[in-house]
Amino acid sequence: MTAAGAPLPTRRKLGLAAIAGLLFPAVARAGPPVRVASKPDTEGTLIGHIIMRALNARAIATENRIGLGPTRIIRAAMLSGAIDLYPEYTGNGAFFFHMESDPAWREGNAGYALVKRLDRQNGLVWLAPAPADNAWAIAVRADVAAAHGLKTMEDFSRWVNGGGKVKLAASAEFVESPAALPAFEATYGFGLKADQILMLVGGNTAATLRAAAEDISGVNAAMAYRTDGALAVLHLVVMQDTKNAQIIFEPAPVIREPVLHAYPAIASILAPAFAALDTPTLRRLNARVAVDGADAAEVAAAYLAGSFR
Repeated sequence: MTAAGAPLPTRRKLGLAAIAGLLFPAVARAGPPVRVASKPDTEGTLIGHIIMRALNARAIATENRIGLGPTRIIRAAMLSGAIDLYPEYTGNGAFFFHMESDPAWREGNAGYALVKRLDRQNGLVWLAPAPADNAWAIAVRADVAAAHGLKTMEDFSRWVNGGGKVKLAASAEFVESPAALPAFEATYGFGLKADQILMLVGGNTAATLRAAAEDISGVNAAMAYRTDGALAVLHLVVMQDTKNAQIIFEPAPVIREPVLHAYPAIASILAPAFAALDTPTLRRLNARVAVDGADAAEVAAAYLAGSFR
């Protein structure tokens, strides 16, 4: 699934070639700096730096508000005009506009078109999204997945219903939110019992993934996000959501309309940077920060320079 319809390998190749052009600054007309913000998590911080670096390379001054706060805070800041530009996920439109049941959110192009249209009334413009999906997922330890032939959520359901010794580490939100585990269970026809779930405080997937990887308290499956950087390092396999139980969350730049009018080149500057961010690429970039301990700003710079593969 992509937001633009072209095959991912081609889009990535073309995207990185275009990104190289960002290193040759063009002269931007003088104006107030663009206040670029992000959420404080690894991926939000990384994408925030990609946005800032791309704009700075084209002589558009920015003000760093990266790591400003979680969705509720950053959305309020955007609507109030306290910030100008930040990366958001298309699927969050379902919650912003209380339309969780609309099937559009489970199809990339349709979800993007819908949130773009709805948010225009708020003076916000959604620019072209990345072909990556940060949706919730269930990941299983690789040795367990191999032993039971687990690749998809259908396989996972078969395993559960067949009496498989499943133990899932997850947050309370994942377990209780109708859009998360209950959506998986309803779509694929299985149900986990209370003793098959280890509830961890908070929503940090770093803890759930490590619990599965290290067999903590018998855990062999974990709540995850599809772009989590630690998945490969911890030898965890994401179960493919073939029936689209989950809302699609593609990252996209969101900008206040007056700022885009003042700097119309922003859309074309950011388009190639986001076009090359497919799920495997974003997962590897996240791993550089979350697993290897690299600085997010430096990882963003290497990505834009085309030196990251």
